[in-house]
Amino acid sequence: MIAALGTLVFFAVTPVFANRAAHLLGSLKANFWRLAVAAVLLGAWAHLAGGGIGGRALPWFVFGGVIGFGVGGIAMFQSLPRLGSNVSTLIVQCGSAVVAASVEWLWLGTTLTALQLAAAGLTLVGVAIGFLPAGTTRTDPVVWRAGIAWAALSALGQGVGAVMSRKAFAVAASVHEKIDPGTAAYQRVLGGLAVALLALWLTRQRTSPPDAPATAWPWVTANALTGPVLGVTCFQWALRTTPAGIVQPIVAAAPLLTIPFAMLLEGARPRATYYAGAVLAVLGVAALLTLR
Repeated sequence: MIAALGTLVFFAVTPVFANRAAHLLGSLKANFWRLAVAAVLLGAWAHLAGGGIGGRALPWFVFGGVIGFGVGGIAMFQSLPRLGSNVSTLIVQCGSAVVAASVEWLWLGTTLTALQLAAAGLTLVGVAIGFLPAGTTRTDPVVWRAGIAWAALSALGQGVGAVMSRKAFAVAASVHEKIDPGTAAYQRVLGGLAVALLALWLTRQRTSPPDAPATAWPWVTANALTGPVLGVTCFQWALRTTPAGIVQPIVAAAPLLTIPFAMLLEGARPRATYYAGAVLAVLGVAALLTLR
């Protein structure tokens, strides 16, 4: 479960870097370049010390990246301007945990105990309380419904993507192949990178605009390191041995941990309910770690 906690920490800080990069480059370009940087770094590991692009589980990892990184990531960026970060994060993080547990149960037959389900529920309730907005500035119901739909699609993509990794590790184990987490993350990033490139092409955007500010690239690199490289590597490490229905609720608490980083780098201040939600989420995560 150290891997799940590592994922929690890395996924908590990466939104701050992603937000800076997106403001400087635009969301689609920032998303593409973070995955491109991650593909180079993870590819160096995978081809020099890992499994490269081989293995029986390759199609499952790549397709998991298409669904999770690709569809889930792009849908998240579409929900943000329509719902705001709090509502989008609430739907995506909590929704993906429910989707992961449900799909893993229906498809792979993985079941959680009543105590594990209760602990996961407590974590998600804490996230909901900590991120529940006081109100919304959106009055257009069409915009609101579109934002909800994009956030739900993102939750579906990220939840299914996590289960695809579980399936990939099971396929590898069935033929006595051992896929290291770095290689798994690399193969997933390749799927996400393909979708990100396709999104740029469909919107007629160039990947390397001549007026891109040089100040964007440190943020892009930091986002790549903490997200697709270290965060997803820890995520795959956790999924290799632990059901997605346990890992995903732990990762869902990451946005609550993001707030202290945002306070440090951006001066953001949380609402009072954040602290109550954070306490409940921590208790839930601690219970999941104990009950495994």
